[in-house]
Amino acid sequence: MTTSSSTLGTRVLGRGDAALTVSTLGLGCMGMSEFYGTADESEAVRTIHRALDLGVSFLDTADMYGPFTNEKLVGGAIADRRDEVVLATKFGNVRDPDNPRNRRIDGSPAYVRSACDASLQRLGVDHIDLYYQHRVDKTVPIEETVGAMAELVTAGKVRHLGLSEASADTIRRAAATHPITALQTEYSLWTRDLEGGILPVLRELGIGLVPYSPLGRGFLTGTITSTDDLDPDDFRRHNPRFAGDALQANLAIVDAVRAVADAKGATPGQVALAWVLAQGDDVVPIPGTKRVRYLEENVAAASVVLSADDLARLDEAVPAAVGERYPDMSSIDA
Repeated sequence: MTTSSSTLGTRVLGRGDAALTVSTLGLGCMGMSEFYGTADESEAVRTIHRALDLGVSFLDTADMYGPFTNEKLVGGAIADRRDEVVLATKFGNVRDPDNPRNRRIDGSPAYVRSACDASLQRLGVDHIDLYYQHRVDKTVPIEETVGAMAELVTAGKVRHLGLSEASADTIRRAAATHPITALQTEYSLWTRDLEGGILPVLRELGIGLVPYSPLGRGFLTGTITSTDDLDPDDFRRHNPRFAGDALQANLAIVDAVRAVADAKGATPGQVALAWVLAQGDDVVPIPGTKRVRYLEENVAAASVVLSADDLARLDEAVPAAVGERYPDMSSIDA
């Protein structure tokens, strides 16, 4: 079960006025421009078009990817298919164009407004369907940031609001300011931190969950056994979970996933995605890929049904990941 030619169903993020219907799986577009080795724009465009053909209409980008180039890539790819797309982008992770390694977080109202206008221009659209604060600015009250985002909704530039990597307290305060449709955060079989405090708040408030890196940055596919497998400029070479002893320890996670996958006639990546999808109808993962063949494999994961026994087996067999999610966790709101 490695490819798919069928279309996907839909799920709903948020509730009430914040409700947004999206495809069951989304497509993370970040790696089409950087972070995961050499970019191939023509293959990226083919991947986006194939995603739309398969019913993957929920596309995720951000102004910082590139920086700035990923929004242009996505905007160009959907220029004649805009009505098929639920388009999400993000602001707040500010990179120095002359030295992209230098970055800061800005949640000031003035920046919210200017960032949105710039994203609309790069994307070539008149509105953004879901606009996220990419990282929480701990120097600006969340009420001020979300208040400015709400003004964009009133102006018709944005349809729905989201947060990324926000704490339970921040989520509550944001939702009291304006309805929040979704929280985007890392969630997978090797990143389950949010289950204790954040996920219950999302369910209480009716906020959807959009997991990024649901395949553990590709690790859960079982195709990475050494950083030698990665391109020289791949950022995973500097990720703690891919380093030395941590990587060797984390291979036990893949072994556990592969055992279930073999029994299901699926790939490890498909089982990892199916596990995320099984966590609730309000969960919409956005696996990233820049190649059609991996997109098709991911879409087929929606047809993998994990039984209660399968889920229990994974819960029991998958050990906790070794290593932090990022080399520097200071930008994560906690």
